[in-house]
Amino acid sequence: MKITHVETHRVRIPAASPPFSWRAGLGGSAPDADGAVLRIGTDEGAEGVALFARPGGAAQLEELVDRVFRDELVGQDPYQREWLWHRIWELDRIEELPLPTLGLIDVALWDLAGRVAGQPVWQLLGGHRRSIPAYASTSTFATTAEFLDVATQCLEAGYAAIKLHAWGDARRDAKLCAALREHVGDDVPLMYDGSAGFDLPDAIRLGRALTDLDYLWYEEPMREFSVTAYGLLARSVGVPLLVAETSDGAHLNAADFINSGAATFGVRASTTLRGGITGAMRIAHLADAYRLRAEVHGSDIPNQHLCMAISNTTYYESLVTSTDVRREACVDSDGLVHAPLAPGIALPAHLAYPAALRHLVAAP
Repeated sequence: MKITHVETHRVRIPAASPPFSWRAGLGGSAPDADGAVLRIGTDEGAEGVALFARPGGAAQLEELVDRVFRDELVGQDPYQREWLWHRIWELDRIEELPLPTLGLIDVALWDLAGRVAGQPVWQLLGGHRRSIPAYASTSTFATTAEFLDVATQCLEAGYAAIKLHAWGDARRDAKLCAALREHVGDDVPLMYDGSAGFDLPDAIRLGRALTDLDYLWYEEPMREFSVTAYGLLARSVGVPLLVAETSDGAHLNAADFINSGAATFGVRASTTLRGGITGAMRIAHLADAYRLRAEVHGSDIPNQHLCMAISNTTYYESLVTSTDVRREACVDSDGLVHAPLAPGIALPAHLAYPAALRHLVAAP
């Protein structure tokens, strides 16, 4: 079997409704914009797809396919995912590919393999579970009262745990974290994500508060450029750190975080920012060798497959971006996400696709 065509198809990515925001200094949810689907086809009719849902991503992906990816892929064996994964990283040396594009080809090739085998990708990866609890991962709300009301709704909706994205002010965020702990009690797992808002002194200050409040993990308080700074933070606080979400280098960089002693809870794995399915599984196995967690980052179908395949992950991350909490469609009333059953990975059903892609969409 040989790859014969590599295409991009524009797909409108609708704006969040209602719109939401992150911490001070970061942008909020994006307006309507064009994302794209990467479609890889073969001489035997097998095909695979991957969604690049970043707003404005269509032009970016079209340019990369036309200038770089198509010439690299046409004529190759689609089952040689490992070789092609290495080839994309080789191209990155000169191209400096945007981090979310590094795994797109890999995801499409895994989708293709699953469709040919008639199995969902999590089963091709070996399979570990058929369901996993979801945690509510909040956007940033205006007041403590809003956060506490959202937390109540999340627990009533069945979510197993809650992670805060707060304001990016170490003192104010510490008070919010304390208020949330008091509100939900000692038995609800709580996490905090700093969205890289702090320097080391403020990260230590907040981390010590989270230690006293028994938060499960402390995520990305600083930009992930300095592994040394994260090592210093880990030695200064008791709350476990979840690291290596957005840093370049996928498994290579995750290894440095682990070796530095910074990954005291674990490292992030995802298809979007960690080099596709292949990169995420490398990270998961690396973390497992050190008896650490590999927590899957992000709410989408490829990451549902990762959650079912990775033994050392704890939760599925489900975004909650409105003060009127609406449970994500894949999360049931018990707060569980169940394993996808369709062959391959499939495209999410909620977007308006061109006719050429509709047979590749997951059943609603």
